[in-house]
Amino acid sequence: MNRRHQKKLSHRLFAAIAAGDAARVRAVLRSGADPERPDGEGARPLYEAAVNGKAEIVRLLLAAGAAPDTESSGIGAEGTPLCAAACWGHTETVRVLLTYGADPNLREDDGTGWSPLEWALRVPHPETVELLVDAGAMPHGGTL
Repeated sequence: MNRRHQKKLSHRLFAAIAAGDAARVRAVLRSGADPERPDGEGARPLYEAAVNGKAEIVRLLLAAGAAPDTESSGIGAEGTPLCAAACWGHTETVRVLLTYGADPNLREDDGTGWSPLEWALRVPHPETVELLVDAGAMPHGGTL
């Protein structure tokens, strides 16, 4: 598939994610859109779906091959999908990411930033905290 066509598919994928339209996301992925391809600023599809709590779309992207722990680097969209979902208390999205192998202890910013648990504790989102701890998340320093 040529670069121009892939770029068009990527734009369609991001538009479908922004609209929260799982059926359109599914169709664009079936058309060959790369679930890992970042937009022009570095934001990744999985991050965009996770930060907005779109669990069904997160599931579609992961099933299509998006890596659960790949950091996004877009302006205002920096970090891991799991940290983004945990920060906003999107518990179902956190559950989906963990099911697909997201690391509950992976810190953002190439390992120097906050972990999903730290985000969930600081806001706070107790249900998300519980889910992360049950998945093996360890607080910095070892105690909650």
